[in-house]
Amino acid sequence: MKALRGITWPYAVIALVAVAAAAFGLLRPQLTPTAATAKKKLSATDRVKRNPPPALFTDGQIAPIGRQADAQRQKADALFAEWKKAHGTTRDDKAFAAWAAGQVPAPPTVKQRTAQLHEVQALARTRTAAGRKAATWLELDGKKDIWKLYLHDQRELIPTQRGKAEKAQLKAALKLAKTISDQVAARDRQPAPFVLDPTLRPEKHIAAGAKGPYSYPSRHATRAAAAVTYLSALSPHRAEDYRWMRDEVLYSRLYMAGHVSGDLTAGTLLGDLIGDYELAVTGH
Repeated sequence: MKALRGITWPYAVIALVAVAAAAFGLLRPQLTPTAATAKKKLSATDRVKRNPPPALFTDGQIAPIGRQADAQRQKADALFAEWKKAHGTTRDDKAFAAWAAGQVPAPPTVKQRTAQLHEVQALARTRTAAGRKAATWLELDGKKDIWKLYLHDQRELIPTQRGKAEKAQLKAALKLAKTISDQVAARDRQPAPFVLDPTLRPEKHIAAGAKGPYSYPSRHATRAAAAVTYLSALSPHRAEDYRWMRDEVLYSRLYMAGHVSGDLTAGTLLGDLIGDYELAVTGH
């Protein structure tokens, strides 16, 4: 199943069974947790098993934004080399966050953002029920859970202590991605496409004259790129699968007008920097 690309047995088997069961309504009782299970914090694996992925977007659909994201990799590596030369590999999240925020390019000009908004508006006219379903899953599980699940899959084959360390490192990278992307968004104050054109997401109920939510850079893109950079260093042979999921997440944000393409490429650059940083300070 394409939606499970890169997740090996037994998780793919479990998820396939879950999809089949859902089709026959067998999972309905699980959707309403009991008082006992409600108190237990579900793991990323459990959350994805409860809400397995639908059919996602095709390779042809996600390829253009994927190529734009790939183009940020070399830029990020060159920029991070400057940080490493000046600061070495000692962890200093506060100093790095301030530096990384300064590496995010200036937001697109009004003319550029208008052109990118027109692209999102055109894409919105092609939406289907299946596409909405895919985008909804990617918006929810593409934040953190899918990346944690990929790492969990790797951890089955390595010593326990190393697995725990890598879990903590991925968590740190994802947290830093949220922190810095939110700081830059608050600084640059670029309205999301559905704020500029409320007809793109009428269910958001944007008030007249609203300025936010702000969308530059994309938090989803930042987290995805940080995770892909980190995970790919651990398992280079699976890097293609990780990039594929990154591209799915990015495309979903265009599809549902959460971002324009410039938001996504800026987020990817920032996330690649964060991934490089986490790898450097942890000795990978």
